[in-house]
Amino acid sequence: MKRIVQLSKNVINQIAAGEVIERPYSVVKELVENSIDAGATRVSVEISNECRNIRVADNGSGIHPDDIILAFSKHATSKIETGEDLYSIKTMGFRGEALASIISISKLTCITRTKDFDYGFKVECENSEVKKSQTGCAIGTIMEIKDLFYNLPARMKFLKSEKTELAYINELMQSLALAHPEIALELKNNNKIILKTTGQSNNIQTVKEIFSEEVAKNLKEVFKTDKISGFKISGYVSTPDYTRATKKDYYMYVNFRNVKCPVFQKAIDTVYKNLIGNTRYPFIILNLEMPPESVDVNVHPTKKEVRYQNPNQIFNFIYSAIDMALSGIKENRTIENSVEIQNNFPVENQEKKELKQVSEDIYVEENTNIAKIFEIPKQAEIIDFKPKFEQQNFVPQNNNQSFQKKLIEQPVLEKEELIIGQYRKTYILIEKEEGLEIVDQHIADERYIYEKLKKSKNIDCQLLFISDVIEISPTDRELLEQHKEKLTKFGYEIDFVSENEVIFRKVPQLLSKISPKEILSDILENLSGDIDNIEEQILITTSCKAAIKANTYLNSYQMEEIIKNWRKCEKPYTCPHGRPISKIIEHKDIAKFFQRNK
Repeated sequence: MKRIVQLSKNVINQIAAGEVIERPYSVVKELVENSIDAGATRVSVEISNECRNIRVADNGSGIHPDDIILAFSKHATSKIETGEDLYSIKTMGFRGEALASIISISKLTCITRTKDFDYGFKVECENSEVKKSQTGCAIGTIMEIKDLFYNLPARMKFLKSEKTELAYINELMQSLALAHPEIALELKNNNKIILKTTGQSNNIQTVKEIFSEEVAKNLKEVFKTDKISGFKISGYVSTPDYTRATKKDYYMYVNFRNVKCPVFQKAIDTVYKNLIGNTRYPFIILNLEMPPESVDVNVHPTKKEVRYQNPNQIFNFIYSAIDMALSGIKENRTIENSVEIQNNFPVENQEKKELKQVSEDIYVEENTNIAKIFEIPKQAEIIDFKPKFEQQNFVPQNNNQSFQKKLIEQPVLEKEELIIGQYRKTYILIEKEEGLEIVDQHIADERYIYEKLKKSKNIDCQLLFISDVIEISPTDRELLEQHKEKLTKFGYEIDFVSENEVIFRKVPQLLSKISPKEILSDILENLSGDIDNIEEQILITTSCKAAIKANTYLNSYQMEEIIKNWRKCEKPYTCPHGRPISKIIEHKDIAKFFQRNK
């Protein structure tokens, strides 16, 4: 074995670069984050030479002349001073590894100036050697990297194509722009603009600049605070009828730092589980603000991973915030911060209004209908849950039946909308102010029934005096016995008449006209599936079976009732299986097709 020797500074930096600088993306990330920490309001990134030449220019505070040489040394930083500072990190960078690593694997030139000097300095670095000279320049910093990995040919072999490496950088810039809409960011490749934001401190405007108007108009605002824990979450999530094929558009931040967080992701997935299909995903832009001591960002050199003191609390907080947003419940800002919100996800056109507290952390305007927000019954109404579509002619409700249910006040159709008719005995056509809306009658009815059943403490049952005897297997019997209590909770009472035969004594009132054998088949399919989600699956099955079917004729009153019920759903976007309920074709698109735009 060879003798132990002290490694040179350059080799040490190259080893560190293996963790900190993985690809051109890493260089851009470290340099732009430094610009953000320096208070820049404009940052420009230029890429060339197959992403191996990188130029980052900003109008930030610059580097003090006395600190320039030190800035390129290992573990030298202005972000922390003591070990205690690691528990109160408020900057993007703090390790002091990036610049030292970059100059060990590239040729770097830095031009910088602070506001306190009429001149700046130029620093040239190669092989960890640093040379400084005076020069004229504007306030801010320019970092120019050339021939990245020139002295590490093995690393260059692992780089992807220029297109792929540029895609990584573009995604990074998008993520930074969404977290910092107050900063004008620009990305160029070979002098061609790839991305550009205007820095208007308006997140929705940034979404439009990066993605499109279409994305922006399908977003719901998320805002929730917890005074005791010091948590605040803000941002936007897409409605369940506007989804993506991958999770690529999960932009999750903790204290404005983009992170890969299983807790965050699990909360999002759980909210949307029964709102969208299994292979679809929402569009998410969410920033969780919390006291620095409640989260550890010092887990990995890339700072993408975080750890929480109380992950369950974080999960519940995120889940409830998204659920409130999708349900249309808003937590208004208090008077002190209703206009001047000090975060980067502002509310457009927010005015100062008198607010009153209606729960521990929810404030609403003085004239707000509290009953509407929390679905507090203002006027009891009797609704008969008996299936109303057994025949072509509507069956009038019988208010004396035992399965009557008290509900909140019946809503009316939205303003400026008119039911035109039915298409193919499956879709309801509605003329709205913005266009023609097409509603799937089965899916809309299923969503309404699902939400009503989910809120019901006691589900109305129908006693069956005569029931078919249904043959079951030993496995089926075991499943039914194991989950008998859960089935009873949702209105199903089953008796075992022999080792391999059962009958239904009771079924939910909504399913009284459906074949018990058909009901049992669906129940057994659910019981043998997702065991952790049995109750939810039973609820979904009941709703689907009870809803009006496709290819069923409806008269105008029946269509109106379906639309009224659906309109008052908390989450009227998709059915519990995740299928979209409606589609709006805008008037302008119809007019364009018929060339009526002039």
